This record gives sequence, C-alpha cells and structure tokens, in this order.
Amino acid sequence: MRLRRYLNGFNSVARRDFISGAAKGLLGLTTVPWMTKFAQAQEAGKIPLAAATARNVIYCYMAGGMSHLDTFDLKPGAATQGPMKAIKTNADGVLVSQHFPLLAKHMDKVAVINSMNSTQGAHAQGRYFMHTSYQLRGTIRHPSMGAWLENMRGRVNTKLPAHVVVGGGAQMATNGFFDASLTPLPVGDPTSGLANSQRVEHVTAERFEHRIHRLEDMNKAFRDKFKARELDDYSKVYQEAMRLMDSKDLESFDIDKESQTVRDAYGSGRFGQGCLLARRLVERGVRFVEVVSGGWDTHSENFDQMADLCPPIDRGLSALLADLDARGMLDETLVILATEFGRTPDIVEDRSLGRNHYPRAFSCLMAGGGIKGGRTYGKTDAEGREVIEDIVRVQDFNATMAHALGLPLEFKMYSPSGRPFTVAHDGKPVKALF
Repeated sequence: MRLRRYLNGFNSVARRDFISGAAKGLLGLTTVPWMTKFAQAQEAGKIPLAAATARNVIYCYMAGGMSHLDTFDLKPGAATQGPMKAIKTNADGVLVSQHFPLLAKHMDKVAVINSMNSTQGAHAQGRYFMHTSYQLRGTIRHPSMGAWLENMRGRVNTKLPAHVVVGGGAQMATNGFFDASLTPLPVGDPTSGLANSQRVEHVTAERFEHRIHRLEDMNKAFRDKFKARELDDYSKVYQEAMRLMDSKDLESFDIDKESQTVRDAYGSGRFGQGCLLARRLVERGVRFVEVVSGGWDTHSENFDQMADLCPPIDRGLSALLADLDARGMLDETLVILATEFGRTPDIVEDRSLGRNHYPRAFSCLMAGGGIKGGRTYGKTDAEGREVIEDIVRVQDFNATMAHALGLPLEFKMYSPSGRPFTVAHDGKPVKALF
C-alpha cells in the first residue's frame, strides 16, 4: 500500500504505463540495450552478418486476408474476377485494381509477388506464421522479423526503439523468446505522438528526479535481498525513460512537425498517417516499423468493402514510395505490403458477393531496399486458384526480407528450452527479386 500511494503521488496511471512500457519494450533491460547476449555474440564475430541491400523496413500489413484477385493478381475476363476492373500501370505488363490509380504511377518501383502460398488458413495462425515463419504453438513464442533484425543488427539510434508497430496492438509482432527489450513499441493513433511521454505540468524535472530517487530507496531492501540483475537493470531503464522524455528524438513521433501539404499527400486516415509516421521514424534511426490496416476479412460484400479499403492504401503507399524516393531513402528502406492469406476465387453469392479465406495463393509487394521494381514474380492459373509458376512460401518471403537486411539465414539462436531456431525457419530467399 505504501508503494501504491507513493506511485499515485508520483504520477498518473498513464505516466506509469509509459515508463513501464519503456522498460519492457522501448529501452531494454540493460544500460546498453542493444548488448543482449546475441549482440554480444555478434561482437565476438559469432553472428556472420552479410552485406545488406536494405537498412530499414516499413512493413505495411493488411490484417484479415487481402483478396489477391481484387488488388494485384487481376484476371480480366475470368468468372472469378467479378466486377473488379484492371488498370494499366507505369510498368509494362503490371496490372492493378481500379482502386489503385495513384499506386499505378509508382509500380516501376514495386515487385509484385503473385505466387504467395501459406499452410495456415485461420487468422491468428496465418498472422503468426506470416510474422515469424513458424506455426503457432502453445509451448513457445517465436520472434517476429523486427525482433530478429534488432537482435542481430542492433539499434541505430539508442534513444529510440528499433521496432515500432502502428495501429496493430499486441496481436501483431512479438519478441518471442528473445529478451523483453526486443518487444516492439505499440503506437495506437499515429496522429497523437508518443502517448503519455510528457511530465504533468506541476511536476518539475528536479521534483520528478527526486521522486525516482525516493522510489529507488524504497526498493533498495528488496533489491539487496534478492540481488537479481534484472532488478538493477529495470531501475536503470527508468532513468533512460526519463532521459527519453526530455529528448528531442521524441519529435520523430510528432507528425504535426510535417507541413500540411505533406500530411495531405498521405491522406487523413490512420493508415496514411501511419505511413508518414513510419517515414519519420526510419529517418531518425528506427529500423523496423509496421503499419497495420485492418478490416480485410471480406466474407460478405467483398467488392463494396474493397471500394472502401483500397483507396487509403493507394494514397498512403504511393505517397510513401514517392516521399522515400525524393528523400533518397528508398534505396536503403525495404517497403513491404503483406497479408496472412488471400480470398477464394469463388464468389459467395449467398453472402452478398463475399470471398472466404484462401491460403493457397495470394499476393504481396516489395519495393526499395535493393528490390528490382516494375515487374511481377510468380504466377497463378487463369482463375487465380493455384500457383503454377515460382511458388513463394511464407518462409521464403521472410527469408527474402532477411537476405535484404544481411541477416544470416543458417545461424541458429536458442530458446530458453535449448531448441535451435533460425530467422526464417527453412525459407530460401528469392534472389531473382534483387
């Protein structure tokens, strides 16, 4: 009770949430957060990092299962196409849906992978598989790609997290069995800045510091008795969290710093503004930013829903590609558009023209970061049912991402139970994309 009363006087619940979150997912559990045991192995030359074509990743995730036939794997004239129209792009032979007129002008930067294949047809399992390359199990949690990147490559800006998820919540990326320091920082609303990161008005910096010292004194007896390294590390993280609260790097989360013209170019919705935030973050040294768009589970009224879902992606993604290109950042930033699976070629008439889950064939995009744009890779049959050329499994897709980042695909890291795991399981990179 004494501790609870003291904390209530110390600050708001939101303030405690911020500092606790920073301790778990933002600044790590050591005074030098990138020096995990795996990063130490890297320093000793045990992690054989390769040359990288990309330094950062902006990972746009369409949660729910994006229909390939209604976006990037158009089948004009096929019964499975339905009413969706295909339009030409600035890349010869590359078609996109009628809902992507802006993106059509940037497809020369994009490689469309129309031969994606997954073994997981349920949302939780498919999402987990797409993020980790491993099937969802009850006995272990596997790291997502952002955690692998931070673990092997470390941080660029030590005052900022290496991994941020915008609009996705806890259901998306995970640190898995890696240290809690590799937990991604979640950002709900990209227009609100980093929530709860300012001191309350009546608490000065000196008073705030004094309260932290008092709190440390109260915890000292417990720490001295148990002498757990994590307790000392956690206290140091509180100090780092306070420094971050006064750091100019917090401005990277404030998209109000951008001109209205730039903000308008991305669109006013959360996805577009999330893409703008992602650009600001990678500009400041955040390695991996995931921007999530939800609502793609179009079991009913698929075509009506696509008319609502696609335009924000069209605007946000096209603005992101143009902005990165203009700033000279596209060459070092790998831009991904992914989803957990596609939708059935068969249109379900009794569900108002809907499409169901379909993991056997779907589409994803890659751009920048060494990827050769202006083309499609892989092929499905005339109705979009089966992959008939250059199949790309989920593990292969993630291995391609890892290859771009220079992460060693064969290097084994061990879970607490001693089991070995690799960055993309048994995936093989699609080197033809580079």
